[in-house]
Amino acid sequence: MKKFTLIAVLVLLMTGCKKTVEEIQQDLVIRAMTDGQWAITSFTLNGSDITADFTNYRFKYYSNKTVDAIKNGTTEKTGTWDGNASTMTTWANFTAASYPLSLINGSWSITRNSWTYVEATQTNGTEVKNMRLDKL
Repeated sequence: MKKFTLIAVLVLLMTGCKKTVEEIQQDLVIRAMTDGQWAITSFTLNGSDITADFTNYRFKYYSNKTVDAIKNGTTEKTGTWDGNASTMTTWANFTAASYPLSLINGSWSITRNSWTYVEATQTNGTEVKNMRLDKL
């Protein structure tokens, strides 16, 4: 009986630790994204470089999972965002956005990242997008 109790306690502790690690990872994602503004420093659509279309944009992410698209210092559109550290994915949605903001909508697979940049890719059918965001 002692052995069973010890195993049960260890399982509960390990389960609790796993949840704590996941929560810490999510907190780190939120903290990294909400600290400062971000700029798109590279954007390709089906291999064509369209980075210049995002030149005047900055993005400010908030812990309530909203994001402002700021163009020339003025908020042009507010959208929603989320990120998942364990699956290395992120998504954004700017409802009824026009070009080029509409290109950001959807789910992205994060291919590389650090505290100061995120590189991600999105594939929809034959359309392939690659984006790099850098913290300013």
